[in-house]
Amino acid sequence: MQGHHHSVIEEFPELRERIHALKVESSHFKGLAAQWEESDKQIARAESRIDLMSPEEEEKLRKTRLALKDEMYRMLTATR
Repeated sequence: MQGHHHSVIEEFPELRERIHALKVESSHFKGLAAQWEESDKQIARAESRIDLMSPEEEEKLRKTRLALKDEMYRMLTATR
């Protein structure tokens, strides 16, 4: 399987403007986005077999990425 890195904006294209605003307004959101980007890049590299990792390590990374995505989505859709 070929790995593909997805930016946060690719995950939530309809929330592009809100993503930008939160990255500027919230250091917490900016940190979450950075952690998500790094996790996603690591997963893409594992899928491409550039970096080898055990199935357990990859699963842990995927769970981390999902938790970050869920938290970012909650922040993006919260009433301002």
